[in-house]
Amino acid sequence: MSSERWTQLALIDVPVNLVLLVEDDADSASMSKLILERNGMTVKIAKDGGQAQSAFVMQKPDFVILDLILPGESGFEICDRLKHFDNTIPVLIFTAIDSDESRALAKRVGADEYLTKPVSPERLVETIHRVAKSVWSKSRLEEPNESDRVRFSCICGKRFRVSAAHKGRSMTCPQCGEPMTVPHKTR
Repeated sequence: MSSERWTQLALIDVPVNLVLLVEDDADSASMSKLILERNGMTVKIAKDGGQAQSAFVMQKPDFVILDLILPGESGFEICDRLKHFDNTIPVLIFTAIDSDESRALAKRVGADEYLTKPVSPERLVETIHRVAKSVWSKSRLEEPNESDRVRFSCICGKRFRVSAAHKGRSMTCPQCGEPMTVPHKTR
């Protein structure tokens, strides 16, 4: 990639409109939501992995903030699942756990950043914008790879080949009008 292209990408401001906040502690969730809303973001709160998965799929957030200690399953498990579903959406681990082991595991499951509580509102917002820009730029810098394409067919026989970023998304076959979902597994 040319340095000119890199410079162009570095100048782009990446908006963060909808944030999925996965936090089961009501006080912590309320405080984070207030901070984010004061900075122009809309916040959807999920209290566990099931709610997080539903909101992630249905509402397609611009950013995910994820606590590690949650009922049912850990934030690590949720992060891993969300990143396998769509790795272009940034995930910030925001937790009171401050350990090298947790940071290493967060990185292994795909978290884009790890921030320990408590933190100033300014630092939280700055981190969100920095991470969103970094993930967005990284996804634009990577060269498309033929193996990253999803191949599938409609029931009418029409064949499709789409970007892996479309996995799980709905579409309509232009040939027969049949609604379908882009599969997660390629053929």
